[in-house]
Amino acid sequence: MSKLIFFLGGAGSGKTTLAKALSRKHKAAFLDMDILLRPAAEAIMTLQGLDPSDRDSPEYKRLCRDLGYRITMDAALDNVQLGIDTIVVGPFTKEIGTPDWIAQELAQIGRTLDDTDVRVAYIYLENESLYHERITARQSPLDEWKLANWDAFTASLVRKEIVWPLPALSVAYIDNSSDDPAIAYAELEQRMYE
Repeated sequence: MSKLIFFLGGAGSGKTTLAKALSRKHKAAFLDMDILLRPAAEAIMTLQGLDPSDRDSPEYKRLCRDLGYRITMDAALDNVQLGIDTIVVGPFTKEIGTPDWIAQELAQIGRTLDDTDVRVAYIYLENESLYHERITARQSPLDEWKLANWDAFTASLVRKEIVWPLPALSVAYIDNSSDDPAIAYAELEQRMYE
C-alpha cells in the first residue's frame, strides 16, 4: 500500500527540510507546492502588475492559491496511483479543516482511505519569535511580505487541527524548535514509517 504523507505547518517551521530528509531516506516522491507553483505564480503575478515573489498577500491567495494546490495534488495523486510513496509539502490550511477533502481527492484516482496509507506530519515551533528568527535567517525574497506584514502574517502560524478521518497514529504534531533537527526527525520517521 503506497503512502501519501503530508508535511504541514507554518513558514519557517522546517517542514521542507524534514520532508526532504524523509524522502531521501525512503526514496519517496517529493512534491513541494512552492516549487511546483513558482513558474506559474511568477507569471500570473507579473501579468497582474504585482510582485512576482509575493506568496502571502490577499492578491496572491486570490490569483494563485487554489491553482498551486491543484497542481500539487494532481502530481501527488499520479504518483500514488503508480504505487509510489509520495511526500507533499504545503500549508493546506483550508483543506485540513474540511473532513471529506482527502477522500474526495483520492476518489479522483479510484482510491480510498482504506487502500492508501495517508499520514500527516504537522511541524511547528514553540513560539512566534522562533518563526521570525528562522524566516529572517533564510533571506528569501518569498518571505518579504511575511516580514513586512508580521502582525497579519502570524495568524497563519497558529497550530491547526487536522479534521480528516484518519487514525490517531497517522497524524503527528512535531515540535521542531530544537537547534538539532535530528530530534524532530527521529520522532517523524517513527510516526510516518513505523
